Amino acid sequence: MKIFGDLVSGNCLKVKWTADHLGLSYDWVDVDILKSETRTPKFLTMNPFGQVPTVELDDGRYLTQSNAIIQYLAEGSALIPTDAYGRARMNAFLFWEQYSHEPYVAVCRFQHLYLNIPLADLDKDKVERGYRALDTMENWLDGVDFLVGDAPSCADIGLIAYTRVAHEGGFELAPYERITAWITRVEDAIGISG
Repeated sequence: MKIFGDLVSGNCLKVKWTADHLGLSYDWVDVDILKSETRTPKFLTMNPFGQVPTVELDDGRYLTQSNAIIQYLAEGSALIPTDAYGRARMNAFLFWEQYSHEPYVAVCRFQHLYLNIPLADLDKDKVERGYRALDTMENWLDGVDFLVGDAPSCADIGLIAYTRVAHEGGFELAPYERITAWITRVEDAIGISG
């Protein structure tokens, strides 16, 4: 298996962390998103969306979209709840992450850290919606250790990727005691460092 990704991308890290946690064998292929390496004709034949991560399976088929990839890799493991309701709740978090968290928290981080946009010049609506996402997570984590069930799932991997570096986009995490404790729990449980 080959994972095409860029380590500056939380979406790529989700896939790497899932594969590492599960002990899956893969070759990492660096793709520099800042140099538009996902827009080359060769890359677009693998992934017409022109995005990383992209996974090439052993049989030559390709998978795209981080949350779909991590679920595929985690099939049959403890990262996916065994009951239908638990799986549906996990998916709800993964859909919410891509629709209501990543477009704000990750985009503010990317714009500030990689495009050098000053924090004061970030889109106020994106910042407000990013804080709203963090508020939602903080409330959800009241009395629970993980997002779904008593152990980490793909939902936790999906959401930790950009939450743990939200401060790089100007989001102050210190007031979010439940989130910061959850970050430590997930990092420890999954084996995320750095």
